[in-house]
Amino acid sequence: MIPESLKDELLAKVASSVTPREAAVDVMKELQKHYGWLSDEAVDEVAEIIGLSPLQVEELATFYEMIYRRPVGKRVIHVCDSISCWSVGCDEILSHLRMRLGVEPGGTTEDGMYTLIPCACLGNCGEGPTMMVGDALYGRLTPERVDEILEKEKKKAQEEGL
Repeated sequence: MIPESLKDELLAKVASSVTPREAAVDVMKELQKHYGWLSDEAVDEVAEIIGLSPLQVEELATFYEMIYRRPVGKRVIHVCDSISCWSVGCDEILSHLRMRLGVEPGGTTEDGMYTLIPCACLGNCGEGPTMMVGDALYGRLTPERVDEILEKEKKKAQEEGL
């Protein structure tokens, strides 16, 4: 159950939208931030807040790659595998991450720190290969740069108490 203060904030966001559906993704993202992922309970809460059916919310949630319908790690790593990143070596980056983290795409590390997810495009085509860790976008990746980024993200998570 979400705190009343968060619910009030989300209801205000919906009220200021042209239509409640317009606020759906923002509401899903906020509840995902609160729970760590968009659980079935959260889908029901989104539906109640924006006035859609749970099925309509589910349809929206499953359309967006960055709405997680199952538990994920503290940091989600999205590796772009679009044609632009593929042509400059995203396969090497994904392979390196698989080895370094010990997980297959879609998997979460044993310590719950990272979930590795390939994605269609991160909109950083001129800087490929690209990945996103949480909300941070990284381009021009090499295996060495990936290792540096993972260490930086791990330290950042520790500082945040995750």
